Amino acid sequence: MAEYSRSSHFDLTRRQAVAALAAGFAVAVRPISAETITTSDEALLTGEVQIPTPDGEIPAYMAAPKAGGPFPVVLVVQEIFGVHEHIKDVCRRFANLGYLAVAPELYFRQGNVSQIKDFAEIISKVVSKVPDKQVLSDLDAAVTWAGKSGVGDISKLAVTGFCWGGRIVWLYAAHNSNLKAGVAWYGRLDSQKDELHPTQPIDLVGELKAPVLGLYGGADQGIPNELVAKMQEKLKAASKPSEIILYPDTPHGFYADYRPSYRREEADDGWKKLQEWFKKHGAG
Repeated sequence: MAEYSRSSHFDLTRRQAVAALAAGFAVAVRPISAETITTSDEALLTGEVQIPTPDGEIPAYMAAPKAGGPFPVVLVVQEIFGVHEHIKDVCRRFANLGYLAVAPELYFRQGNVSQIKDFAEIISKVVSKVPDKQVLSDLDAAVTWAGKSGVGDISKLAVTGFCWGGRIVWLYAAHNSNLKAGVAWYGRLDSQKDELHPTQPIDLVGELKAPVLGLYGGADQGIPNELVAKMQEKLKAASKPSEIILYPDTPHGFYADYRPSYRREEADDGWKKLQEWFKKHGAG
């Protein structure tokens, strides 16, 4: 793991973060596919850092180029499995493109899901107890940290997320007026509301402050094509510069190269479109 000394704010001492972030892949997603991508960190600064928040520090994984900067900042919002190896690898992919990528562990206060085998238990014991308000605040804190790091240029701020994190991308685009662009990978557009999750992406179309590109699968059993079409209609009616691409016959989790759901062609196309979207809207 590379060390960094250009800024006192860029703290890789790792103390509590080592124990807080998952090592390797979450237990619930093993065994790992033979197609799993491993991105080198040879030319990068990578590590686990502590993000100050109003009620204490939370751990995060970061990656950035070793030299140069300041770099555009991208928030990488975790899947339902937390900040495990796949999310860390995505951060390294962004760093190799010239970004400071930050993935805060957004379940930190509610629990560690990396060692829970049962998917339903992950949701009931941890994920369902994570308030949207807390998540948005923690992402704001990650932006503040990036701005103080001396490495990130938060005037070029982007966000992307997968599955659970895909939904959060839509929420964050309606929350942060300084955001330049977002890319939501197969995030839920509508679901049951409760006290901790009072609004859904489809309710927030008129409040979007940054353009969002949605990347969805036509064979996603959890997100019906009819709902995607409804979201597309609402975006058009609101005259928002956001759009959704629906890949035919493509399952949920098609970017997750470590899982059977991975679809290389659609994943590569989505990654290309993400880069184009960020650059088009001033976040690259």
